[in-house]
Amino acid sequence: MSDDDAIVKEFLVESYENLDRLDQDLVVLEKDPANRETLASVFRTIHTIKGTSGFLAFNRLEALTHVGENLLSRLRDGQLALNPEITSALLAMVDAVREMLQSIETTEKEGDRHDEPLIARLTSLLEDKSQNAPAVPPIPETVAKSSPPPQSVPNLGEILIQRGAAQPADVHAAVQQQQSGDPRHVGEILVEKGAVKGQDIVEALNLQQQARGQAASDSTIRVDVGQLDRLMNRVGELVLLRNQIVQYTNSMEDSELLGTSQRLNLLTTELQESVMKTRMQPIGNIWSKFPRTVRDVAVGCGKQVRIEMEGKETELDKTIIEAIKDPLTHLVRNAVDHGIEAPEARLAAGKQPEGLLFLRAFHEGGQVNIEITDDGAGLDYDKIRNKAIQKALISADQAARMTEREITNLIFLPGFSTAEKVSNVSGRGVGMDVVKTNIEKIGGTVDVQSKPGHGSTVRMKIPLTLAIIPALIVTTAADRYAIPQVSLLELVRLEGEQARKGLEMVNGAPVYRLRGKLLPLVYLSKELSGEGLSGTPAASAPASGDVQTINIVVLRADDRQFGLVVDEINDTEEIVVKPLSKQLKSINTYAGATIMGDGKVALILDVLGLAQRSNVVNEVRDRAVVENDGKQSHSPAGDGQRKAVLLFQHGETGRVAIELSLVARLEEFSRDAVEIAADQEVVQYRGQIMPLVHVSEVLESTRQKKNASEGETLHVVVYTHNGRSVGLVVDRILDIVEEFFVTQPQSGRKGILGSAVIQKRVTDILDLPGLIAAASATHSYAAALA
Repeated sequence: MSDDDAIVKEFLVESYENLDRLDQDLVVLEKDPANRETLASVFRTIHTIKGTSGFLAFNRLEALTHVGENLLSRLRDGQLALNPEITSALLAMVDAVREMLQSIETTEKEGDRHDEPLIARLTSLLEDKSQNAPAVPPIPETVAKSSPPPQSVPNLGEILIQRGAAQPADVHAAVQQQQSGDPRHVGEILVEKGAVKGQDIVEALNLQQQARGQAASDSTIRVDVGQLDRLMNRVGELVLLRNQIVQYTNSMEDSELLGTSQRLNLLTTELQESVMKTRMQPIGNIWSKFPRTVRDVAVGCGKQVRIEMEGKETELDKTIIEAIKDPLTHLVRNAVDHGIEAPEARLAAGKQPEGLLFLRAFHEGGQVNIEITDDGAGLDYDKIRNKAIQKALISADQAARMTEREITNLIFLPGFSTAEKVSNVSGRGVGMDVVKTNIEKIGGTVDVQSKPGHGSTVRMKIPLTLAIIPALIVTTAADRYAIPQVSLLELVRLEGEQARKGLEMVNGAPVYRLRGKLLPLVYLSKELSGEGLSGTPAASAPASGDVQTINIVVLRADDRQFGLVVDEINDTEEIVVKPLSKQLKSINTYAGATIMGDGKVALILDVLGLAQRSNVVNEVRDRAVVENDGKQSHSPAGDGQRKAVLLFQHGETGRVAIELSLVARLEEFSRDAVEIAADQEVVQYRGQIMPLVHVSEVLESTRQKKNASEGETLHVVVYTHNGRSVGLVVDRILDIVEEFFVTQPQSGRKGILGSAVIQKRVTDILDLPGLIAAASATHSYAAALA
């Protein structure tokens, strides 16, 4: 790359960053024209772009920004007052500058542009003399043109006094002597007078230099994204080699080799986490554009909308950030256009004329949760129901029996829209279904909750990264396949008589009655052999007269459950996702490929694509109303949340629930496998020393602790956080259920969030972080996890 190319690239990078900030600043200024610092920042940004573009001979860019700079200069000097018309013109200038930068980036030229109308518009605003009184006093020249003050660095005297190496009076006298004409530094004067030792001066100077380094901009560097991608690929290869070595050494009896393998496993995991952190970006990078988006849509719709954001520092992998940018933008625009009412309608409903759009992001259970909430009118269930009938998406008979939850899910159907007219924001029937599809492509979920008259909330759960993911490895027809664990609900194994007679046929399709509900089944071998299309033999179950074992992987796709029948279930493993070749990209059954520990390739199954290919998603949706057996799937009061939980027994009759999203695995260990480390029970688990926490002990059960005999089986729930695992020893695992429930908080019980009615019985809800924190008070291994 030549020096000129490097200069242009640096100019583009800095200009893009400045423009993103400019959008926010102009929206802020429109609401607070007296904000001097923001106005000065806007002026400096345009001034910098104009000056650099002139130096690089981008004449069109220079001409446009020159007029914008003149207009901003009038605003800065108090000769004009900012109003919506000027703000819109400046935002249009920002858009034009961004387009020119994009053209320079791709073609090295500004492109064939016709910016004369925009320049004339800015010039007319510049020459507008109708405003007699300025809205703000002029900004002093020193404020307008100077850069933001640098971070304060303590002087030598301050450091010496703070460290107790010099007396304030001595330092003050040395400063006075220097100001009187002594050319020496303060430190030299102090050393000569014997007030300070030479070593103290050296240490103070080092501390001052460190402070300067921390305050300087060169404390960070820019790294090309392609370089990070290549580094991530190399780490991925290292993870694959790690898997191979661990798999090999686990079969050996060489303790020294096994120890070296475990050390390699630990270092590889730490390196993997460090490299992944370099790819992490705060979600605020895309949220920063939303104030401008909300402002533009609100102005176009004649509405008043305020946007607030919480959790802008929440980090995700760059690939995830790019994947959710468009869905989030659509949801924000949709909330302003559809959700929030016009000012007069809000006043009539007893609300403030200005609507609120609230964005929130936070980490939970190894995923990122994003919530978009508006205080608008909420969903109109009757309107959605009638629109779905009108578009023949459902029958009138189905619509009459649908719950509010099921009606809400209709907005995700392709082609669905309640807009009465087509606009540049909505009405084309391409919206929520695309949002749902794009989020599910990256292993995420979308859920909508609404309360008529009070607003709606869209909740999304998305993975932190796509590069390395946990997956379940299964075998079918002697080939191995990987299933992303984010779609996995549970595993079911049928043996003997249950395998031969446990399956049923409904409308020619195989199902299994799981806890009283019919679970549609898909045979992986049939689907992958090309027979799994609608109306083909894959729709029926194979002959089961001589079947001894059936393995069912219960999966979730499109908010529905189905069972995938496979030959064998192997184990869970962290896999490195590799893209598919051109020949396989068009097949929606596969999401990618990976290399297993033995060096062989395994394909990663696309759970949603597999469900759509087998038509199981549509079948389940059509049968949902019929199979409810008259039961409502929502809470009577419309409150609470539908969650999947693991139930286990506590004491003789107590029941405790853990959110299934927090459970990594269910394991059983013999009492002989338990060892003692740092006065804590531990087991060797997947190359780690995993501490065991007896839930009943932490919950201060009134029952006496059982003296476990040798050979007794311990039922363990594995909880993993930040790469560390802890085993929760429970009395007996009861069931996995998914239903609506309302948690009633309780105080004074450590490790318990509250209680809820689940399966018609009072059940304690476990506070897993609180339980670990309580256990950490006495056990060092648990403390390391907490």
